[in-house]
Amino acid sequence: MEHDPTMTVAKLPLDSVHRSLGARMGQFGDWEVPLYYTSILDEHAAVRQKAGVFDISHMGEFEVQGAGATAFLDAILPRPISPMTFGQALYSPLLNDQGGLVDDIIVYRRQAEHYLLIVNAGNIAKDFAHIFGLKELLAPSLGLHDISAQWALLAVQGPLSAAILEKALGDSFEDLPYYHFRERQDGIVSRTGYTGEDGFEIMVKTAEVKALWNRLFEAGRSQGLQPVGFGARDTLRLEAGMPLYGHDLNDETTPFESHIGWAVKLAKGEFVGRRALISLEESGRRKKLVGFEMTERGIPRQGQEIRKTGEPVGVVTSGSFSPTLKKNIGMAFVSDLGIQEGDAVDVMVRDNAVSARVVKLPFYRRNKK
Repeated sequence: MEHDPTMTVAKLPLDSVHRSLGARMGQFGDWEVPLYYTSILDEHAAVRQKAGVFDISHMGEFEVQGAGATAFLDAILPRPISPMTFGQALYSPLLNDQGGLVDDIIVYRRQAEHYLLIVNAGNIAKDFAHIFGLKELLAPSLGLHDISAQWALLAVQGPLSAAILEKALGDSFEDLPYYHFRERQDGIVSRTGYTGEDGFEIMVKTAEVKALWNRLFEAGRSQGLQPVGFGARDTLRLEAGMPLYGHDLNDETTPFESHIGWAVKLAKGEFVGRRALISLEESGRRKKLVGFEMTERGIPRQGQEIRKTGEPVGVVTSGSFSPTLKKNIGMAFVSDLGIQEGDAVDVMVRDNAVSARVVKLPFYRRNKK
């Protein structure tokens, strides 16, 4: 996260709050964000054991509304949209004509022909241009609006998150199913997250996010609620085997190669990228995403080479020390499709071959009640 002085860096709506809490700030894409407040290890443990709050207001939000919205989204996304119920959220790849990943997004169905799309911060302009071009081709009269600047997003994650949210908002969310949301007068609360723990994401108007932040800590401080930075956000999602766009997902890689093929339903009928995916599946995948853990000392990092019996077979996409498992772990794209769980590989760490073992994803799975 090195600073590029030629870039215009955007600030989160709560930038002054993060700084007042002593956050170590750094650059994530085009945004200046809190990396940690106390330490990555401490904040990671807080989410696994109690609860943490993340400021993820850098994420983008698009509104798709009007007659034909359902049919349009069904035509451009590889998961069936029409069966979605009101109040349901759906994780979905967003594909180009070649079957590559433009982004991975979450679709909220608010009403029969009214949807909200949550997109990754670094892809807001790219995603909007992509979807707008498809809209002009398929449904020119449909309403499509980038409302990212109007909304802020906080994530409350961890085993105590439901209790803290009830105290903060005066509303119980215990019965809210996973990947569903509830509309409130002051915003939207969804049971979603990116940590592998139970948790919620709360969307409010940008002008109201500071008041929400304060309410959450008034309700949760006595239960161990902590602010959590992007450092722990990365280690938490990696342990849970959740891919990150720009690391484990990109425009040149298909969902089947990226371990999210489960989110593609080829049998649903035509959608953008379907024919390319079928062709690629018939001709054979070019690579696959695997998990691995180091069996010798060394922390894997993005871009490091993976070798098997001395021959280059892939590249690390994500890697870190796992605070929960007390191991060094990572994910990598490998071109040798025969590599499987238990196989020995080497990771080139500072030009040294460090032993690792391929393991099943995810690395960590929470105990559900």
